[in-house]
Amino acid sequence: MSQLENIQAEYEKFPEVFESVIISTVSAQSIPNASYAPFVMDDSKNIYIYVSGLSTHTKNLYANPHVSVLFIEDEAKSNLIFARRRLSFDCTATLIERETDKWNQIVEQFQGRFGEIIEVLRGLSDFRIFRLIPNEGRFVVGFGGAYHISGDNLHQLVQITGDAEKKQG
Repeated sequence: MSQLENIQAEYEKFPEVFESVIISTVSAQSIPNASYAPFVMDDSKNIYIYVSGLSTHTKNLYANPHVSVLFIEDEAKSNLIFARRRLSFDCTATLIERETDKWNQIVEQFQGRFGEIIEVLRGLSDFRIFRLIPNEGRFVVGFGGAYHISGDNLHQLVQITGDAEKKQG
């Protein structure tokens, strides 16, 4: 396998080691908020979060559907703190309506992944499921190892080089 093929394989598996994702939202007053949420991901790389309607990030998602997500290597497992492996996506959030077929399908995935707690959350009417649809992203594996991910093909990495950054602006 080539180096790019190895990094591509690592990218495909990277989110699987996480149970939660860091989310960044913005309020209607343009105030940023960083938080986290447990998640499930589908084969198209859509990220589903099951969150309380009372939380700041949920209120922000209603006001502004643009959200950034971050998966980042554990500090304790990183060889170099300045170059932690990380995957980020810029996403658009859409609400999955309660008790629809899609909602039930996603809740079942949460149940399979997180167990009994989902039965409790399912009974709480303020909990919402949002689908975070990636528009583009970036996978960083270390210094000089940054890869762009286009919304046109979320399964393909394109290495970012000094020349590419100059062309992109």
